[in-house]
Amino acid sequence: MILYTPVITKNYDMETKESLIQPLIESVEEYSKTSFELIRLKAVDKGANVASMLLSRLTLLSALFLFIVSLNIAAALWLGDILGKNYYGFLVVALFYGLVGTVLFFLHPAIKTRINNSIIIKVFK
Repeated sequence: MILYTPVITKNYDMETKESLIQPLIESVEEYSKTSFELIRLKAVDKGANVASMLLSRLTLLSALFLFIVSLNIAAALWLGDILGKNYYGFLVVALFYGLVGTVLFFLHPAIKTRINNSIIIKVFK
């Protein structure tokens, strides 16, 4: 003999359904606002980190550049005294930098890749 048990279901009216869904909608809305704000703050942090790194290195490179220029002028004048004419010293220093420039020209792809990778690592760190 099979007994039939009626399934008791609650009959919610439309107003009750809306009152149940409303907190859920508010929670989803608050979560999305918080997630967006977190993403924005992380992007600002990474941008500031990269900008500060670039600015500090640019300052350091500027000071180093001025030091190297002064050192090169002194070396060119010193070599000019040794060789007998000042322009010989400047010519030797110019040839040296021409050689360095040629080497850097051929190493450019490797240098570019290393700089690119370091920036990517800094951004996603």
